[in-house]
Amino acid sequence: MAYQSTNPYDGKVVKTFDEINDRQLGEKLTAATDCFDNVWRHQTFAERRAVLARAAALMRDRSQEFAELITLEMGKLIAQSLGEVALSAAILDYYAEHAEAFLAPEKLTTPRGEAMVESSPVGVLFGVEPWNYPYYQVARFAAPNLMAGNVVMVKHASNVPQCALAFERLMEEAGAPVGAYTNLFISKDQVAQVIADPRIRGVALTGSEAAGAVVAAQAGKGLKKSTLELGGSDAFIVLDDADLDKAVKHAVSGRMGNSGQACTASKRIIVVEALAERFLQKFQAAMEGFKPGDPMDKQTTLAPLSSEQALKTLLGQVDDAVCHGARVLMGGKRIAGLAGAFMQPTILADLSSANPAYRQEFFGPVALFFRVADESAAVKLANDSPFGLGGSVFTQDIERGKRVARQIDTGMVFINSGAVSSPELPFGGVKNSGYGRELSGAGIQEFVNKKLIRVN
Repeated sequence: MAYQSTNPYDGKVVKTFDEINDRQLGEKLTAATDCFDNVWRHQTFAERRAVLARAAALMRDRSQEFAELITLEMGKLIAQSLGEVALSAAILDYYAEHAEAFLAPEKLTTPRGEAMVESSPVGVLFGVEPWNYPYYQVARFAAPNLMAGNVVMVKHASNVPQCALAFERLMEEAGAPVGAYTNLFISKDQVAQVIADPRIRGVALTGSEAAGAVVAAQAGKGLKKSTLELGGSDAFIVLDDADLDKAVKHAVSGRMGNSGQACTASKRIIVVEALAERFLQKFQAAMEGFKPGDPMDKQTTLAPLSSEQALKTLLGQVDDAVCHGARVLMGGKRIAGLAGAFMQPTILADLSSANPAYRQEFFGPVALFFRVADESAAVKLANDSPFGLGGSVFTQDIERGKRVARQIDTGMVFINSGAVSSPELPFGGVKNSGYGRELSGAGIQEFVNKKLIRVN
């Protein structure tokens, strides 16, 4: 695969990078293994903390530089890119501060003698990361595992190579020894080689269902633990007692953030009939207000999709949905007159369960709108999906919101907001959205050996 920066705003190729060969890959695996065995696992928490804290400080000092690379390579609005940089730095700081407490020995109650569980690193880990949040996704994999004493190797998405290199340089400048953090420009065949290599002790992937199935099978063949954060088609439920204006505001931001290219975007808007018509009018009016343009310009509110192929895929999904009976309430087409991969903000309605779109993930500014009779029907529809990542419930009765949230088959539910990510909140899903958790105290427990020490 070619590692290539292509600006999605104008379609121009900015820079191309060569894949490494098998000999170079072997050298990097050796360096990572040597670093783990002889250096990093033996560092104190304070020594590791100094590296991550320094990396966080550098990200903040150079936030504009880091943000512009995101916008250049995958098209995110510059204000949102700056927000991603800030969140990534916060994740580095979070684990620098809390890792030691998260991994503290746990004393067990036993009738005789003494027992405790201690946490130790497992070794070299391999991460496969996506393009839509090119620093945040890497930070939430690397930060906890580096603080736990593991070392990490990362194969980033092929369309964000400059972001990938920027994060590797960041860790080097922060003082990480050679082999602690390694970026890999490798092919799909080499990905399989890395996973099969006995020096790799765990695998983490954020990406598509198809990629997750392949990586999980490869890791399982080697009896290696894996974590998967895959797609989502999050339900956004608006109950009959919701604050209408607040619900509309969050539906728009939840669907349109990052041009809709987020696994936790609010993709299925489910509104109880009593509010459906008024909600739809306000929602459509807000969706019509987006202004396409250069994502580097702070006046732009609609960025392009990440690539021409991403746009073609989304347009194909919309056309197929319409062929199977869906109705386009607005949008549905490419934005004319712009060179970049711009999609009109779109609302689809009248989607039956027989429509293929009913069970698909739409990775872009396309909202699926559903009317339901009541709360029970809303929950049933929310759960009628192969995905189980996140979801939202809007109601002015918080206890009611909690009750509904407990019935939704997902890893996360947000009451009166769209999905948000913060270092202290566990992130992950169920069903076809994957398994395992990142962030919070849970995120640092995935790749450590919880060793029992028992004294009679």
